[in-house]
Amino acid sequence: MPRKDAVKDNREQGQPARTLRILAVTNLWPEQGGYRGIFVHRQVSALRARGHHVDVEVVAQSRGKWDYLTAAPRVRRRVRTGNYDIVHVHYGMAAPAARFAGHPARVVSLYGSDINVPRQRLMTRLGWGGSRARIYVSRRLADTAGDVAGQVVANGVDFELFRPGDRLAARQALGISPADRVVLFGADPGRPVKGYDLFRDVLTELRRRDDSVRELVLSAPGQPEADLVRKYDAADVLLFTSRPGSEGSPTVVKEATAMGLPVVSVDVGDVAEVLDGVRPGTVVRFPPGPLDAPARARLVDELAGRVGEVLAAGVRADGREKSAWLDERLVAERITGIYRTVLDS
Repeated sequence: MPRKDAVKDNREQGQPARTLRILAVTNLWPEQGGYRGIFVHRQVSALRARGHHVDVEVVAQSRGKWDYLTAAPRVRRRVRTGNYDIVHVHYGMAAPAARFAGHPARVVSLYGSDINVPRQRLMTRLGWGGSRARIYVSRRLADTAGDVAGQVVANGVDFELFRPGDRLAARQALGISPADRVVLFGADPGRPVKGYDLFRDVLTELRRRDDSVRELVLSAPGQPEADLVRKYDAADVLLFTSRPGSEGSPTVVKEATAMGLPVVSVDVGDVAEVLDGVRPGTVVRFPPGPLDAPARARLVDELAGRVGEVLAAGVRADGREKSAWLDERLVAERITGIYRTVLDS
């Protein structure tokens, strides 16, 4: 059971708030060198850095999709023996596994497809019953869910890791010529929702105008984080082309912003909020209605034009100074504050 009285007693006596015991239940977790759920991993790491004890129970993933239906007894056993203050579910598809875990202080974080995709939204709603707080990574996502009681906390960024470095050294390490104009694709091209087909068409148009343009793909199996940082340093612009409704709070856009890398993005998730006032860079809206051939051609042309403007300017963006609110240490403070409010209620 949550030790609520101890929290209140410490505060009333003017003592520092004690550390918490947290169980994170998630189907988003990096396994076998992958980057799936890296934002959940980083939030857990930030909470641990603040002194909290965080255990992680991974649902599905390597166990297969049937684990969504069979994980509940396993989670319940962990809750019964772990003496946790908080059970924090990350992603709505994992919520049913903790729905009947017998813990009164349950928090659920929602990330994107668990609200935007109808069948996933149904499973999310079945699982979040009885939760004491729901956290959305963007206001757009909370509005889509129609959840007036939901709180909005964007995923954070490690500002110590993702900081601008030596661009020439980064290009040398990656075998990129100083004369190349590098457009970064910030995802796995094999995932259709990330819109690599749109990115490729924009790149084709850019190369028609300027043959020095080349592509760089951020994602690679098992690559060290240092290579991620080098790719942000080496690139001239991040072109983000995810499908509408596929994103909640894209991590790569925030990492690029912290690195001072200009971003041209379609209007998904909280991108417009993250890039508000950041220059150079821009957000382009998807055409209304179906993306037929003429609408797609107009979108490609507009994205190519915006990227071309950034490449012509040849300067870094001022996003690092304007995005300090995304520092994962501050995000961990906000999350901890939600935990304590839940325990105090």
